[in-house]
Amino acid sequence: VQLQASGGGLVQAGGSLRLSCAASGRIFSSYVMGWFRQAPGNEREFVAGIRWSGSITYYADSLKGRFTISKDNAKNTVYLQMNSLKPEDTAVYYCAAGAGSYLGTYEYWGQGTLVTVSS
Repeated sequence: VQLQASGGGLVQAGGSLRLSCAASGRIFSSYVMGWFRQAPGNEREFVAGIRWSGSITYYADSLKGRFTISKDNAKNTVYLQMNSLKPEDTAVYYCAAGAGSYLGTYEYWGQGTLVTVSS
């Protein structure tokens, strides 16, 4: 599975961005697709996840209500809509795919896309 994240950029606080993760290769229906982020000096953290089959979604508690994960199976693409962005959302955002729990190990990772939120 290959993952290509895109859509990052510079946005003012309060603004919105939509990230995309294009997947190629064999994606099993049991896979969970996740978004993670890593800010400078911080550990990578889970942002949101979605089952490739069905519509079950998962979110980091602190981001519920501002971030929304969705997918288009026909386009093999997962999205992360980010609203009301804050400077502390600045990070490199990664998409990932895994065969287990949404908080488990992800076997495949994209290259990351940088999101910068200015105050």
